Amino acid sequence: MSRIAVIGGGLMGHGIALTLARAGHQVAITDPVTEARDSVLARMRQSMHAMGAADDAIALALGMTEIFDTTADAVRKADVVFEAAPEKMALKQSIFAEIEAHAPTDCILASNTSVMPITQIMSGLRLRHRALGTHWWNPPHMIPLVEVIKTEWTDPDVARAMLDLLDGAGKTPVMVEKDVPGFIGNRLQHALWREAVSLVEHGICNAEAVDTVIKSSFGRRLAVLGPLENADLVGTDLTLDIHENVLHDIEARRGPSPYLQQLVAEGRLGMKTGEGFQKWTSAKAEATRARVANHLRKLETILEN
Repeated sequence: MSRIAVIGGGLMGHGIALTLARAGHQVAITDPVTEARDSVLARMRQSMHAMGAADDAIALALGMTEIFDTTADAVRKADVVFEAAPEKMALKQSIFAEIEAHAPTDCILASNTSVMPITQIMSGLRLRHRALGTHWWNPPHMIPLVEVIKTEWTDPDVARAMLDLLDGAGKTPVMVEKDVPGFIGNRLQHALWREAVSLVEHGICNAEAVDTVIKSSFGRRLAVLGPLENADLVGTDLTLDIHENVLHDIEARRGPSPYLQQLVAEGRLGMKTGEGFQKWTSAKAEATRARVANHLRKLETILEN
């Protein structure tokens, strides 16, 4: 059992906390917003209920969790600290300066971020060898993957200890050996998104067609067959033939799509504004979120069996 501190009690922080508490670790959690601190245990309970956790398991996890008013108090006895603050560089750097001032010197420090450079976040630390990145995917208590990102200073033993901690908590950790923008998952995901946006932008199909094609074809295999496994399955020779005929025509611009920029400029921000690539009613948006959560629960059950 380790003593874990989670800095940030929002969507990501509460999911990280409940994951580690369910695994039997003592968890200290804090957030600068009083309302977030006051509601975090209720949100953890709600999330565990949605996952189908039994009442006694929920009670046990919540019993392993303690709320603190300050970062200093939360990290004072920690073996591992996970920072889960908003994606703002100066904020993360200031949080780690405070963490380092109060946490034990042998405590592992991890920043949860989806794209921000871990090297830059940790550059001001005095003991940079014990710092790394952990990219938990949203929702963190339901998506198995956690990317563990080394910087040039990260001690290999520290990185291995983080892998072991996450594996023991039921996650599927992978090591990112070099700190590159987007790590592994978001580089792959947004390469797909870039082409998806381009297809709509150039009038090849509409947004609904893009999503239907993915969900009704190779998307069905992705949970059990990765792209490089698939390439070996069909043969690298066939993969090469396809690339020679297709890659030259795939979107390769270095920056964002002008069409995407136009959507944002016009305030068409997706579900939260009622329109993005598609139009969204509140009922349609809620049904989509529920469908995703239900799918993730079912998929976890299927893959476990």
